[in-house]
Amino acid sequence: MPDMMRAVRINAAGGPEALQVERIPVPEPAQGQVLVRVEAAGVNFIDVYQRSGFYKVQTPVTLGQEGAGVVLRLGPGVSGLVPGGHVAWTGPMGAYAEYAVLPADRLVVVPEGVKTRDAAALMLQGMTAHYLTTSTYALREGDWCVVHAAAGGVGLLLCQMAKLKHAHVLGTVSTREKAALARSFGAEEVMLYGERDLAAEARRFTGGRGAQVVYDGVGQATWEASLASLAPRGMLVLYGQSSGAVPPVDPLLLSRQGSVFLTRPTLAHYIATREELVQRSADVLGWVREGSLKVKLFREYPLEEAAQAHRDLEGRRTTGKLLLIPG
Repeated sequence: MPDMMRAVRINAAGGPEALQVERIPVPEPAQGQVLVRVEAAGVNFIDVYQRSGFYKVQTPVTLGQEGAGVVLRLGPGVSGLVPGGHVAWTGPMGAYAEYAVLPADRLVVVPEGVKTRDAAALMLQGMTAHYLTTSTYALREGDWCVVHAAAGGVGLLLCQMAKLKHAHVLGTVSTREKAALARSFGAEEVMLYGERDLAAEARRFTGGRGAQVVYDGVGQATWEASLASLAPRGMLVLYGQSSGAVPPVDPLLLSRQGSVFLTRPTLAHYIATREELVQRSADVLGWVREGSLKVKLFREYPLEEAAQAHRDLEGRRTTGKLLLIPG
């Protein structure tokens, strides 16, 4: 067991160049903690927000809130896990590294038949898609949903989970190549941003009524069209802001649009308890094991290319999931 490890750190907020690989001591697990050798770390927009300073974090810090790997050492008071077992997590920071110390109650066991890298790719985005489609607005058979960035990591999972519920998907993407990909993952209709009017298309496909729900992780560039696409008493779910933050909203606008609902959820509130974390992760990883949910990996990067991973994600050059591989 080495004394030192490589980790991707930021010492101050900034652009992708702020990501630096440094050598730091391998941490020791304290009470209730587990030392894990990281086999794969997910790259997500929340990492971009923290690196840029849009979300404030205390620096210096090792980024990364999603990963999977092998249990190496248990801290005092930990039970139910064994050294050598494969685990996955989301929430605690520090995944952009060769090793991470994590709270035992935030770890889930990767089931037999599921690849560790697939588990790393699904803990944040997979459970996000899960809570959006089962809890925030629980899709029903025959519902129409709009999925923005339908060829992205969450978007492709939303398309698949909607189809598992026999709902209809109208996806939005930026290129024809992404449109073909979204269709192959379950979107019935796909349109390019700016090519057609989203609200008009949503009404055309729903007999004039509009969509029951819009899942919008883009934010500033799309939220007005998202609101206009809703059926009366529909729900706009703003779960991200990859294009920038949405401006303040006059509540009367929701009334004028048909007494619609607006919510800004976050995964942490949907896996706040151990029971909910286990249930959601078991559903998502179970669907992968049985073959009803596919993981689309865009690219795997070594730790030294973390900055390029962020550039690719921010530049909307990606489809599916980005992973950092410490090994």
